[in-house]
Amino acid sequence: MINTIVEAGADAATENSLDPFFDVENGINRLRQEKNAIILAHYYQAPEIQDIADFIGDSLDLSRKAAETDADMIVFCGVKFMAECAKILSPEKIVVLPDSQAGCSLEDSCKPDDFQRFKDKFPDHMVLSYVNCSAEVKALSDIIVTSSNAKAIIDQLPIDQKIIFGPDRHLGAYLAKETGRHMEIWPGTCIVHEQFNERELVKLMINHPNASIAAHPECPENILKHADHIGSTRSILEYVTKAGGDEFIIATEQHIIHQMQLISPGKTFIAAPGADGTCNCANCPYMALNDLDKLYLAMKNEAPRIEMPEELRIAALAPLQKMLNFSSSPGATK
Repeated sequence: MINTIVEAGADAATENSLDPFFDVENGINRLRQEKNAIILAHYYQAPEIQDIADFIGDSLDLSRKAAETDADMIVFCGVKFMAECAKILSPEKIVVLPDSQAGCSLEDSCKPDDFQRFKDKFPDHMVLSYVNCSAEVKALSDIIVTSSNAKAIIDQLPIDQKIIFGPDRHLGAYLAKETGRHMEIWPGTCIVHEQFNERELVKLMINHPNASIAAHPECPENILKHADHIGSTRSILEYVTKAGGDEFIIATEQHIIHQMQLISPGKTFIAAPGADGTCNCANCPYMALNDLDKLYLAMKNEAPRIEMPEELRIAALAPLQKMLNFSSSPGATK
């Protein structure tokens, strides 16, 4: 695989640590002005990063914002594939990621060479890839999708169009059920959503009989079958903050609860449990690598920085642009 992350050069004048008395938030705000930077944060980031960001969203929201921004620097507080999307859509901008190790289990599960061999088995199939994949896998795809637009995009395809879907098998199975389409599905999973435990969830439901359950479609089917609402992070956020009722069980990465509490402080939000009955599994270890110190240093040093060969960028841009075009069409829904 091509390494798209460039660390600061050994001969560069870089800062690697901060004085414990340094006001990091003030430093971030100063650099934001000096470098004409925009800070994008995924809902799964820690609350302090969400609070300092210019824009908070899910994968589709952030892809659109990356394409629209007129900033000179995009600081992507999320994981590598998200920052890669920003660079693909805005090649002229500096794109930095606070921690170069902030990856994704779905991306790791789907290596380009392996995916190419899988794709070769079904030469008459259209390849729809979930955005949680590398730039190289995107370049092997026909259309990129997110959890918020995948069903709408599939519904716009000809009914006889054969489909490969990857890399999330749970999202793929959910979409196949919702659309009635047979798909050849890559067997990847998200380490967060894979860990939710049905037995412990049922116990929680018994203890909170009036709670509604909102789940991300990356969850296994035995979790989704209990859900009152299934959708993307933004869809879940909109559901729980607008729906009646005061108590909600959230089956996705638990940092989304920060936004829920800000919007609906009178409601109670409970993270769905793992096998041991706790919600520890609902923390993404990759998302957790980013923090305010690393955010400041990435802006200061302009590294870790996303770069990629132009040939790869152009190849990955085409399916991303198709996604944005499909998502803007009359047949698309949020």
